[in-house]
Amino acid sequence: MISFTAAGETIQAYQAEAVGPLRGAVVVIHEIWGLTGHIKNVADRFAAEGYLALAPDLMGLAGLDATLLAELGADRSDPAKRTAVQPKIRAATGPLRDPGKAARIQAGVAAAFHHLDDGVGQAVRTAVVGYCFGGTYAFALAVSEPGLAAAVPFYGQANYTVAELAGVKSPILAFYGEEDTALTDTLPELISRMREAGVDFRYTVFSGAGHAFFNDSNPVAYRPEAARIAWTETLEFLAEQLG
Repeated sequence: MISFTAAGETIQAYQAEAVGPLRGAVVVIHEIWGLTGHIKNVADRFAAEGYLALAPDLMGLAGLDATLLAELGADRSDPAKRTAVQPKIRAATGPLRDPGKAARIQAGVAAAFHHLDDGVGQAVRTAVVGYCFGGTYAFALAVSEPGLAAAVPFYGQANYTVAELAGVKSPILAFYGEEDTALTDTLPELISRMREAGVDFRYTVFSGAGHAFFNDSNPVAYRPEAARIAWTETLEFLAEQLG
């Protein structure tokens, strides 16, 4: 664990050092459940592939109770408790609907990017990968940071205008589960806006998968084959953009 400053607060982050020659750097943004063991494992997997990986803990900036959300996340994975826990999750994630909190989270993500990008030197490029909540803020970093080399949002939201997307300089590779209709229903419109803005936007939609299909700690949502393919495509994309 390391720390750095963002939005006037000290942010904790999990850093995984690259194994072998350094191929690039990756900011790994967690799901709404926080900096869990699963996300640390994802950072370790990137490190094993030669990337310096940094996974910031953004829960404090979001004004979220990490312990409570971890408990609610576990209950959500239990089919017997899933219906009853949904209103509790909506209440616990209420701070995310505050524009001020969103700005603080974006500041934390930007600080994580600059901590990596400034620290590893100009010869090494930095990307962002995010999941759910993190996928949304991976899109946000692509919109706000022209120095970003690549963005890989997993099932994130991107409610941006064509004018906002026109500033995106990094290629984007996005992943979705076909059954995650809250996102897939609006994907054609997003594709159209990305095309009009001139963004290099690539995407894969996996059939038989829904939200959080990559999370192998969630037995209800996890889809091993979709996760395997998404991981392979992510590594190929990062090698292409950061190599």
